[in-house]
Amino acid sequence: MEVKNGNLEAAIDQLLNVEKQMRFAGDVAGTKKAVTDILLLCFEAKDWKSLNEQIVNLSKKRGQLKQAVTAMVQQAMQYIDETPDLETRIELIKTLNSVSAGKIYVEIERARLIKKLAKIKEEQGLIAEAADLMQEVAVETFGAMAKTEKIAFILEQVCLCLDRQDYVRAQILSRKISPRVFDIDSSKEKKKPKEGDNVVEEPPADIPSLLELKRIYYELMIRYYFHNNDYLEICRCYKAIYEIPSIRENPSQWIPVLRKICWYLILAPHDPMQSSLLNSTLEDKNLSEIPKFRLLLKQLVTMEVIQWTSLWNSYKDEFENEKNMLGGSLGDKAAEDLKQRIIEHNILVVSRYYSRITLKRLAELLCLTVEEAEKHLSEMVVSKALVAKIDRPMGIVCFQVAKDSNEILNSWAVNLEKLLDLVEKSCHQIHKETMVHKAALKV
Repeated sequence: MEVKNGNLEAAIDQLLNVEKQMRFAGDVAGTKKAVTDILLLCFEAKDWKSLNEQIVNLSKKRGQLKQAVTAMVQQAMQYIDETPDLETRIELIKTLNSVSAGKIYVEIERARLIKKLAKIKEEQGLIAEAADLMQEVAVETFGAMAKTEKIAFILEQVCLCLDRQDYVRAQILSRKISPRVFDIDSSKEKKKPKEGDNVVEEPPADIPSLLELKRIYYELMIRYYFHNNDYLEICRCYKAIYEIPSIRENPSQWIPVLRKICWYLILAPHDPMQSSLLNSTLEDKNLSEIPKFRLLLKQLVTMEVIQWTSLWNSYKDEFENEKNMLGGSLGDKAAEDLKQRIIEHNILVVSRYYSRITLKRLAELLCLTVEEAEKHLSEMVVSKALVAKIDRPMGIVCFQVAKDSNEILNSWAVNLEKLLDLVEKSCHQIHKETMVHKAALKV
């Protein structure tokens, strides 16, 4: 509908009368057309103030139809990118936001509006305001929203929390996404919705694919775990990224990721999960492309003492080079933690071969002073990575496991059983020899 200059208000009044008649008659299609035509008139006239006023007025009409409100909000959302300046854009988003607040039938549109507003705040550097806006919306309860759009929205919430260093809330939000959701085969045909089920809307074109969202999710989790220096969890995140088909197909992408997996495996404290990941990584054929790292992992699996100075000289350049690789540097504490892990490995090796050893000899094997060796050994005992006792006056370390009363009684029972077996065999042999001797005398 074309409007001449100065006749905008008259045209709007005319359409408002039509809208009123259609609304009272319960004509859904007619009401929807009337409200969208009113918005179109304001948009074509570039009268943004009238557009905001009409959106509010139409939504407050008595007995306004849900379908009309939905159509009006969806129509106005198309005009957001056409606004002349940022202030007008924010005003329009806020108007639509207030109209859709508390209305379950436009909850998806409201979530998208808040996301747009949060993006603007983020670009302005107002991270805290953007995070607060995004946290108002619980998209996981929206039945009609596409799965990929839900995941993308939650990931945006997590990202903003990490940017404002709110790690507790970031962890709470990240738990809304189950990692198993990324393993579902999206190539399978979608089931047709049954009668009464919510119809799931198609996600917008700018929403990434499920595999791309998987990569973003694990990159955000790496940022979270990096804050706590949880090397094993960081390693598991890189392992998940490494399994993405698009990464596996491109050597320029999987080589830096595999390097990170190796580094964080070495930096992680020794435990069953770390040991399992270490062995599974060693079986990876792609590791042959980076032989230095294969050799490094082999050293950790082999029960031999590793000389820290020679290891550091060999791998220092590789360690420093990680800053230029995908994922950035390994962190400020990483060099210290690497030395700590090598010392722990060496202590475990010594405990495997020795039941008792002097502290002086242990310090020599570890290339440390006696005080440092005792400190590291004590820390491992406290963390229950190792069982050991130190006789400080004698300067002797005993790696034997202390047995409880049941184990001692069981060992005694076994020893008695062996002793009785020996007595029985001896008696049998004596009896046999006696019989042979008597037979020889008779002859």
